[in-house]
Amino acid sequence: MRYGFVIDQRKCIGCHACTVACKEENRVPLGAFRTWVKYVERGHYPDTRRYFAVLRCNHCDDAPCITICPTVALYRRPDGIVDFDGDRCIGCKSCMQGCPYDALYIDPATNTAAKCNYCAHRVEVGLEPACVIVCPAQAIIAGDLDDPGAPIARLVATEPVQVRKAEQGTRPKLFYVGADAAALTPSMQTSSEHYLFASRSPAEVDLVRMVAEIQDGDGALSRSVYDVPHQPRPWGWKVSTYLWTKSIAAGTMLMAAFGVLVGAPPSSLLVGVIPPLLALLFLALTTGLLVFDLKRPERFHYILFKGNHRSWLVKGAWILLAYGVIAAVWLVGALAGDAYLLRILTLPALLLAAGAAGYSAFLFGQAEGRDFWQSPLLLPHLLVAALAAGAAVLLIVGIPARADGPSLRLLAWTLIVALVLEAALLFAEFSSAPANVDVARAARLVTRGALCVRFWGGVVIGGVALPLVLAVSPAVLLGAALALIGLWIYEDVWIRAGQSIPLS
Repeated sequence: MRYGFVIDQRKCIGCHACTVACKEENRVPLGAFRTWVKYVERGHYPDTRRYFAVLRCNHCDDAPCITICPTVALYRRPDGIVDFDGDRCIGCKSCMQGCPYDALYIDPATNTAAKCNYCAHRVEVGLEPACVIVCPAQAIIAGDLDDPGAPIARLVATEPVQVRKAEQGTRPKLFYVGADAAALTPSMQTSSEHYLFASRSPAEVDLVRMVAEIQDGDGALSRSVYDVPHQPRPWGWKVSTYLWTKSIAAGTMLMAAFGVLVGAPPSSLLVGVIPPLLALLFLALTTGLLVFDLKRPERFHYILFKGNHRSWLVKGAWILLAYGVIAAVWLVGALAGDAYLLRILTLPALLLAAGAAGYSAFLFGQAEGRDFWQSPLLLPHLLVAALAAGAAVLLIVGIPARADGPSLRLLAWTLIVALVLEAALLFAEFSSAPANVDVARAARLVTRGALCVRFWGGVVIGGVALPLVLAVSPAVLLGAALALIGLWIYEDVWIRAGQSIPLS
């Protein structure tokens, strides 16, 4: 049994009855929508035509939102409906990043995620979803796709149907008959700053202007003239800063482990008390940022005790926990001057530091709604960023403390190598052919759009070029500080750019 929907756009009159029925049936708060109707216009006056697109959760057979959800708040029922348990949700917004269809939102009444659940409470008592029974044109057909005798199965078998973003591989169970391709594909639309019957929020207007500047007419065949509000960039500065603090936390212990490998004594800056202290401090900051970015922070422990072990949010939490234990034991060994214990801990410290730095690449890989984040260069970038951050922070601490010369020289050369690698990764990232239009537009936002000043000035010049020059001069301390600032700017630019391209 696989329940699904067919939207017959040949019949849809754009009346919004489905939207209103859904809101009433499911007590959807003002400003939030589980199903909505988007108006898209094509042509030039006087030869224009308006198309309607009824949008909602696609109840995918391979739903990315289920995989990335850290607490099994999203799950697939035996009948194929992708349902939601609000009592398990921690409000991490990862499902919003995983969904390519913009189907999830944060409910302002509960501070948890929510979406269309196929009116599961009605289906269980033999009724159809509210949107189906209220549609005056019978444009919405629901039923079991696996039942050959069901009207929906016959329709899918006999009519040319479309799905949204088939290339994502999610196997959606929301099919369209007679829909205009441009109405279903955001990359083929230009967005309007104002709607027919409504105003957009200032944040949405700013985003529309940013994207409009770099579209260059690359495939835009229509323009959207009516839509519902969507939250711009669910992940903000806390997530950008989490990546930055995590790089420092991982990088300091990477340097400590390298110090042991090159024979530095436990009393040296590279190996002693300072690296694990900094690692634990920035690990605590990382954890705090993650917890306070949740809409339900009081439920943060669900990640560990009600976890979905397919989610890299859960895997990452356990890696950070294990890394914290290793850093604490290392601190004890350094305080005791126990070189033997530190040598034993070297390999686990290297592996867990690399894991702490790099697991986010797999987490962002599960955010399948954001194509810009699917870069194969993300893992090496995070590892190089940790190396640069660890060396820079230890230089900032070690130079005023008059640390030993060999340690400082090794840190300076590590920073230089890391910055050269970072420059190479940036060049590869933004010079390679983009995977699709959305990736190309996000990259354009960074290199020549609204984010280009921060990228070229704050990252390339201020965060890479100048630190490289200063690292071989007496002003190495300034170079280390600029490298850290540039690293944070890049993380923030990257997070912003990835969320700037509309999903629906």
